[in-house]
Amino acid sequence: MPTIRASRDTDLPAITAIYAHHVLQGTGTFEIDPPAQSDMMARRADVLSKGLPWLVLEENGHVLGYAYCNWFKPRPAYRFSAEDSIYLAPEANGRGLGRALLAELAAQAQRAGVRKLIAVIGDSANTGSVGVHRSVGFSPVGVLKACGWKFDRWLDVVLMEMPLGAADTTPPC
Repeated sequence: MPTIRASRDTDLPAITAIYAHHVLQGTGTFEIDPPAQSDMMARRADVLSKGLPWLVLEENGHVLGYAYCNWFKPRPAYRFSAEDSIYLAPEANGRGLGRALLAELAAQAQRAGVRKLIAVIGDSANTGSVGVHRSVGFSPVGVLKACGWKFDRWLDVVLMEMPLGAADTTPPC
């Protein structure tokens, strides 16, 4: 039975490998070269230092996916909006694990004070990512056409959003 938990330092080799697969094989990220484990460690430390969640999905001792959110933009007015990131190992696709991981990320982001989650999805043909976001309550808000160049072709960016908790109905605390 898969479990979702807070990430640990010991998860970084698996996290790095999962992300490297997506960098080299997919269009969900516009990175071209896979970051080193030390880079992923620094990214994770940055997220955690802000009190935001970085989760892993584990089954039988193996990390099959991870998800985190980080502030959408660095300016203070954006401090209640966060961009999510979610990546699964190829063998985890099609099992509903992404939906469970993203739903838990949204719940933990809300507890951390996030009022809006924003998905910035590489490639409008990325039906898996669009679908998993839609399945947990994200709504499409737009497409940036031909915004990235990867694998010798232009790629769109799909923007989706999901309000959390009181969202914009009350002032933040």
